[in-house]
Amino acid sequence: MTTRGARRTDTKLSDGRDLIYYDPADAPVRVPLADTRGLAAPKPQVDLRTDPLTGDMITFATHRNTRTYLPPADQCPLDASTPDNPTEIPDHDYNVAVFANRFPSFAGPGRTEVVCFTSDHTQSFTDLSQGQARLVVEAWADRVAELSARPDVEYVFPFENRGREIGVTLSHPHGQIYAYPFLPPRIRTLMARAREHFEATGGNLFADILAAERKDGTRVVAENETWTAFVPEAARWPVEVHLYPHRQVADISELTDTERDDFVQLYLDVLRRFDGLYDDRLPYIAAWHAAPVRVDRELGYLHLELLSIRRAADKVKYLAGSESGMGAFISDTRPEDVAETLRKVGS
Repeated sequence: MTTRGARRTDTKLSDGRDLIYYDPADAPVRVPLADTRGLAAPKPQVDLRTDPLTGDMITFATHRNTRTYLPPADQCPLDASTPDNPTEIPDHDYNVAVFANRFPSFAGPGRTEVVCFTSDHTQSFTDLSQGQARLVVEAWADRVAELSARPDVEYVFPFENRGREIGVTLSHPHGQIYAYPFLPPRIRTLMARAREHFEATGGNLFADILAAERKDGTRVVAENETWTAFVPEAARWPVEVHLYPHRQVADISELTDTERDDFVQLYLDVLRRFDGLYDDRLPYIAAWHAAPVRVDRELGYLHLELLSIRRAADKVKYLAGSESGMGAFISDTRPEDVAETLRKVGS
């Protein structure tokens, strides 16, 4: 099946979980190999509870305590399969692969998926070509559209964690998609602020922030015809860059072909600036922020927040007393200085 800029091939793993391959649209039709591992059907234990103090939903997924943790490189479960290492991806090679997480954070309502960006274990998203990265965007867009249509999903969140300092347990280049059965706390806060802003000004909060940053220019890191990357004025993290499309869209699936191309160009540029900051792979979280599936959708504005905890070449920012105990961030870096440094990295 061809989905816009990609060829999609659906199959099943031996325990019944979904596996989807995404190949270039002009690639030969893929005939997927069977998963020979004979896995038992998963029995995740998930319990959702509401914190009466904050109203936040807390998820308990105790089965995840047994998930794979830092395996040797030749035993990575996200590599393409070999006779000596049958993995989550049975084929011997792939471009982009998405599968239902074997150790899901949600079961029943909601869903969690793993997105493998490439079969090359040694790469990072930074190393992908424009075409490879664009294929990942096509996979994200397809999954967001499909997951958003589920009646048990309120918010769809594609993200990537990179680096052991972030807590990554598998070093293969990959991300995840959480399809929450509730609105996450951060999104509830953002939508409340967006609603207040609209009622006070009649404008969209995110569009107005983007316009202000582009006009000021001090914190802009890079831009192209349809996207701008900037360090937010009140950045919480030592290195933090937000990427906004110039047009308000609700989620990735609504981006035009040109906007997808321009995003990939800008995102790869920013990631390479990140890695050039200390001449090392910068640990980061890449977090897509989209509109909620059902409520306040008109207030949302798709953007990507790219965050790193490294505050110097050999130091990381720990979320200690003030941040973890009170939710009050105290930053060691100044947004304007970070933006200027990142601009120089690419010059």
